[in-house]
Amino acid sequence: MAKVKQDPLFELIKSLTKSEKRHFRLFVNRSGNAEDLKFIKLFDAMDNMNAYDDIAILKKVPSIKKAQFSNQKANLYKHILAALRQYHAGQNIDMQLRENLDYARVLYNKGFYKQSLKLLERSKVVAKNHRYHTIRLEILEFEKLIESQYITRSIETKAEELTQDIDETSLIIGNVHRLSNLALNLYGLYLKNGYVKNQKDFEEVRTYFQNRMPEIDPNRLSFYENLYYHQSYVWYNYIIQDFPNCYRHSHYWTDLFRNNPKMIQKHPEQYIKGLHNSLSSLFHLQHYSKFCVVLEELEALSHDENLIKDLNTEVLIFKFLYTAKINKLFMEGRFDLGVELVPELLERLSKYESKIDPERVLMFYYKIASLYFGNQNYRKAIYYLNQIIYFKDVSLREDIHCFARILNLIAHYEDGQDDQLEYQIKSTYHFLGRMNDQQGVQKEIFKFIRKVDRMTPDSVKDEFRALHERLSILRNDIYEKRPFLYLDILTWLESKFENKTTLEIAQEKFKTLK
Repeated sequence: MAKVKQDPLFELIKSLTKSEKRHFRLFVNRSGNAEDLKFIKLFDAMDNMNAYDDIAILKKVPSIKKAQFSNQKANLYKHILAALRQYHAGQNIDMQLRENLDYARVLYNKGFYKQSLKLLERSKVVAKNHRYHTIRLEILEFEKLIESQYITRSIETKAEELTQDIDETSLIIGNVHRLSNLALNLYGLYLKNGYVKNQKDFEEVRTYFQNRMPEIDPNRLSFYENLYYHQSYVWYNYIIQDFPNCYRHSHYWTDLFRNNPKMIQKHPEQYIKGLHNSLSSLFHLQHYSKFCVVLEELEALSHDENLIKDLNTEVLIFKFLYTAKINKLFMEGRFDLGVELVPELLERLSKYESKIDPERVLMFYYKIASLYFGNQNYRKAIYYLNQIIYFKDVSLREDIHCFARILNLIAHYEDGQDDQLEYQIKSTYHFLGRMNDQQGVQKEIFKFIRKVDRMTPDSVKDEFRALHERLSILRNDIYEKRPFLYLDILTWLESKFENKTTLEIAQEKFKTLK
């Protein structure tokens, strides 16, 4: 299939709502000579197209010459952004504050210093109340500039108050930057390496974390300091596989918003991410009842039009809600219901294709493959595993690539593709060798599959049981339990020597969850 040509301007136009388009037309018509504006005709032409085609556009708008096309597109892009800024300014306090800063600058340049200070004073209070510390610091610095150059006699103690406010705000901003940088770097570390694999990895991550955590009093933190403080601990505990503490800090994270309801409206994406991390931790802990409570909250948020009011939050809640829905079905052992969810999931993935990062897409493919594997549709499982195996950037989530190949081996074995099995074993072995990522679990599975063709019918069940016993021992090792987070190999083995389906075994295990 030919790849559809992408164009930033075309994508921006297609993302506009009806009310945004109406506002854009009013915005550009304000001068009264819209008929003479070529970029309006360009907008109409692109708005009426289903796919981007520059040749077709030039035919529809003959007044635009080919040599002018690039400049007209840039002009249109700029006007759309200006119209959107005006349209959304009333819903975004930070945009209003920056606009006030611009107005204060205009007044200052005209010599109206007291008027400028009055506007800055009002804006400073709003910035403080809404916790826009960076904008507040900018306002304070502007105030300082005016007070230091002109004798306004506004307040006798103004200099002392300004310097104190600047010091306090700068301290908060400094801590927020250090903590948010730490949280972001830990997330990047997880994307690259996944969970810690051994004691050496653990020591490196712990040292990295401790050396970058600022010396702060957790009981005297501002909202944002608190937020990034707990985010850092969530990622740290997630990487070292300390899921009880991961859940504890993600719970503090979401409680921070519950205790500050206005911040949920201001930063819905951060609240949604907190719920997602709680769900992820509870899934790894297999705490079903608490998982369901948090999932219900996330599901309710997905229907809240006051919260899900832009494409960013819409895509974010889709990713996390469907991940949680699939994880819930994994816990319940309902692979059959899971595969029924796949068409809907794939449709949404296609809809948001340009808005979802590749790492998340790979994770969805792995979960889809696992659902089909659990439902004994091995051909489908292999198909989605191949989407991961042949993904061009192997360095992205190496852990997913690793276990996709392991599951692929087992799927080929189950599907009876003996002619392909030897090739898959060699390919996987070479891949893991290059990654230096062979753990006890992988080695045991390799040894088992390599000797499958030499097993007698009478010995197969005993071999499955023996492998199950060896892997059960490894599961209790803190650094060997990592593969079990991705691959429920024990359930599959139990189905082999108990003469039951994976579905039946998984549902029996679900009865023991609390």
